[in-house]
Amino acid sequence: MSLPYAHEETAVAEAQRVFDGRMPTAPGDLRVEARGITPVPEDARYGSPRRLFTVWFAPNLTMTGVFTGTVGAALGLDFATALLAVVLGTLLGAVPTAYLGTWGSQTGAGQLPLAKLAFGRGVVLPGALQWLSSIAWDALIGLFGGDALAQLFGWPFWLGVLVMLAAQGALGVLGYEAIHRLQTVMTFALAASLAALAMKLVHGTHPATAAAVHGADRAGAFVLTCTIALSLALSWAPYASDFSRYLPRTASRPRMFWCTLLGVGVSFVAVQALGLWGAAQFTDQTARGVDRLLGGGALGAFGLLAVALAALCSNAMNDYSGSLALQTVGVRLPRPVAAALAAVLGFPLVLWMHAADTTARFQNVLLFVGYWIPAFVAIVIVDWVVRARARDGRPVDLAAETAAPQPWWPAVAAFVAGFAAAVPFMSTSLYVGPVARALHGADLAYPVAFLAALLVYAPLRVPRRV
Repeated sequence: MSLPYAHEETAVAEAQRVFDGRMPTAPGDLRVEARGITPVPEDARYGSPRRLFTVWFAPNLTMTGVFTGTVGAALGLDFATALLAVVLGTLLGAVPTAYLGTWGSQTGAGQLPLAKLAFGRGVVLPGALQWLSSIAWDALIGLFGGDALAQLFGWPFWLGVLVMLAAQGALGVLGYEAIHRLQTVMTFALAASLAALAMKLVHGTHPATAAAVHGADRAGAFVLTCTIALSLALSWAPYASDFSRYLPRTASRPRMFWCTLLGVGVSFVAVQALGLWGAAQFTDQTARGVDRLLGGGALGAFGLLAVALAALCSNAMNDYSGSLALQTVGVRLPRPVAAALAAVLGFPLVLWMHAADTTARFQNVLLFVGYWIPAFVAIVIVDWVVRARARDGRPVDLAAETAAPQPWWPAVAAFVAGFAAAVPFMSTSLYVGPVARALHGADLAYPVAFLAALLVYAPLRVPRRV
């Protein structure tokens, strides 16, 4: 009679071994991090909030951001109007990311594992979407990183992408500390390359000073540009506490918030402003545009190398967070193996995006991988705020709260409702909703999804004593 219970205990112990494992012990500990979704104990935490600036600054200095910046010009906006849309959208997306990042030091847990508090067993839905999104981001960013390597070494495109994905997969396997250390170094190196590119642009290129669209069409283009910028910054929200979970509980949460906000905001605005300024130079072949703009030679090679390294920085974080998301849905793969798998699966998606009409495919993938995130953010924030009030100032006891998660159906119902409400407001080249069409292409799907999920979930959130 005891055999079924013994079997169950063995299965639980085996799962714990997969999700647990060796942790980095201090800054500079670059051995493979085997730890998965099991929370980091308080006596194993280290570091300071200032690390969050560099870990969120360097990965955004990619050609993905530059290419996204060209969208405002492609839609017919003048430079000043498009830049205003970029700044507004970036700030709207960066604030939730910075807020969610402060949860890492309080819990020692990653963002998707924490979502289990609100979603219960339903966390499988956002967890699967997050894992798929990490693969899509591998493609969005690996497209330019692989192209840069191919341009730099004279390789075929597919080989450049293969080398890029192999390198980022290796870094994702090493894990948390290796990613933090690389981002610290690359913040300075990539900032230098960004400054060199900006100097060349200022002296050799002139942005559009007059809009090509007017009236309602101009308003629609402004909103769409704002939404695309918002989607970039908000895309980090499901990753946020993954890169703060080793910080000690005593870390200042306001400092964590501002370091993250500045890291995300300054970097994304900078690269998108470059894309806007040099939109005529940056076409589908962004890496080639960088090389040409820098005049080739050693400076051009430095620029291409910077493009590749920036892609490496960003995609390593995608693979790392993707590995935690895959474990969250219940897949018992060791975290390093799961990180490598995400890099492998990104390869065919890059080749598809590169095969034809890169601009349209890039924009579609960029928007579609993020439409689920606003509803997710609304749900987890409502749940967190209710729990914080119930704690009444006491520290988070994650073990106790995880033992009694919320019922799965309210969060899943709000999640689906948020996405459904957003569909008529979507604006992509694959699908334009009736409301977006009536608004001359303005994409309001993100705020609509957030508000709809908030209004559905808040009344359904079951109050429980912590």
